[in-house]
Amino acid sequence: MITREQIPAVLDHPVYDTDGNKIGEAKHVFLDDATGQPEWVSVKTGLFGTSESFVPIQDATMVEDHLEIPFAKDKIKDAPNVDVDSGGHLSEDEEHRLYEHYGIDWDTAWTQANQPGTGGWARTGDTGDSGMHSREGMDASGDAMTRSEEQLHVGTERQEVGRARLRKYVVTEEVQKTVPVSHEEVRIEREPITDANRDAAMSGPEITEAEHWVTLHEERPVVETEAVPVERVRLTTEEQTDEETVTGEVRKEKIEADTPDDDMRNR
Repeated sequence: MITREQIPAVLDHPVYDTDGNKIGEAKHVFLDDATGQPEWVSVKTGLFGTSESFVPIQDATMVEDHLEIPFAKDKIKDAPNVDVDSGGHLSEDEEHRLYEHYGIDWDTAWTQANQPGTGGWARTGDTGDSGMHSREGMDASGDAMTRSEEQLHVGTERQEVGRARLRKYVVTEEVQKTVPVSHEEVRIEREPITDANRDAAMSGPEITEAEHWVTLHEERPVVETEAVPVERVRLTTEEQTDEETVTGEVRKEKIEADTPDDDMRNR
């Protein structure tokens, strides 16, 4: 159980659940109005501590530099949102909601708190105020008050906005190329009989019939293809930085003093 003397060690320190998961940081401790003992602790949770959850502190323990709460992280984050009035008190209805969320019986809790020697705390209709709990805003000495205010912390989170891919497919194109081709043609050459060729010309019969064949050739285009690498393509990303303006609401506490001198001046 956390005592009032341990409150300075609790405030602004990490809070862990039963499995050792960090939940957030303790921001306020709420005291029982009758006994003055710690009853609830508010824990800043969520991204940048944007929400505050109430947790029973009766069975919590301080371990080194952090507070351990006997409830699971999800249970604490799902606790109902409650409001604190200008006097730093929880209403009875809101405390009922918190007890119900954490599975604590209201009558049993009241009975345990009112055991002999505990000092007890009042129900609605008893003498005193509502019997709920006031926020601890003083230091351990009880003669000073701490003023707190919320600060807006803005950060960024990375999220997926789209995907790009490389896809290779085959297309067929018609390509025209001009190549030179050659062919043979027949040409008749006649030469007169001279002394130089007379012997060759007169070597056969004088009068006869004969045939002589000449084979003609020509070139034709031949097409074949070959796959060759021509380039490499890859996807890369580059980071562009823009500026966005974020607006949020923050709360802060104000402290006013009511002194005897003010009452005398108002008479």
